Amino acid sequence: MGKKLKNRITNLDIVISLALILIFVWLIYRVNIEIDYKWDWGVIPQYLIRFDPEKAGWVSGLIMQGVFTTLRLSIWATILAMIFGIIMGLFRISHSLFNRLISWCYVELIRNIPILVWIFIFYYFISDQIIALSGLDELARSKSENVSNLLTFCFASPTRLQAFLSGLLALAIYEGAYITEIIRAGIESIEKGQWEASFALGFTRWQQMRHIILPQAIQRVLPPLAGQFISTIKDSAIISIISIQELTFQGMELMSATFLTFEVWITIMVLYLLLCLTCSLLVERIEIYMSTQHGKQISSENGYSLMHK
Repeated sequence: MGKKLKNRITNLDIVISLALILIFVWLIYRVNIEIDYKWDWGVIPQYLIRFDPEKAGWVSGLIMQGVFTTLRLSIWATILAMIFGIIMGLFRISHSLFNRLISWCYVELIRNIPILVWIFIFYYFISDQIIALSGLDELARSKSENVSNLLTFCFASPTRLQAFLSGLLALAIYEGAYITEIIRAGIESIEKGQWEASFALGFTRWQQMRHIILPQAIQRVLPPLAGQFISTIKDSAIISIISIQELTFQGMELMSATFLTFEVWITIMVLYLLLCLTCSLLVERIEIYMSTQHGKQISSENGYSLMHK
């Protein structure tokens, strides 16, 4: 059993901490003295949450509306990217040359295009055709209040639905290429003996994947998948270039209207940090839980085998 690491403050830790404090103090000095910037944090809370006299209650401000849009965009993009990634990841290890070529072209094409260029190409040349064929545009123009409320809650208001879906699909396809390689690597990391043992038991290839390989692979790829979800949250900021009112877009609009450059962007930075850190801690807890359950399963199997010897 490995030795437990001890938390000990070293001289290097002290030097780095002092350097960071000095940099922070220098930045504050530059802003206050050199630039002569006038701080005004008092107006920021109303853009997070405010009291609406018409609704007689508290409502989210511009910045929080951007947070909710970023969450919708990131969650849906991750779900779609997982679907693309799993399908293309299975194609990557398929016995079919055609399937392997499709997945290889998808991964290499997306990974070697800057995300900004990809979003422009998708938005101006591809998304209009896809959304027109899907019929979502007609659904968005429906006069049904229930449909309108459902679309607004899950995606965006009907007037902004087309831009939202374009950004969502562009982001999902882009992130899906990276998830494809994560899934492929996870499947290929499973020992050859697992394949041979399941084949000897008469499992088909699909049954091998479903019951033996994928459950083990998912546990192994959970940390990189969590990192990819956090990356999706951060990459969603680029979608603001097609006027989707997510967190970064709202920050730019608010900065242009109030000229509170530092206050707005520090607030945006803190919100992104909280979103990403929360996701990181949540995945860490899931990882610990899955490791614990896996350990219990191994212990029970070992105990069962000892009883029957």
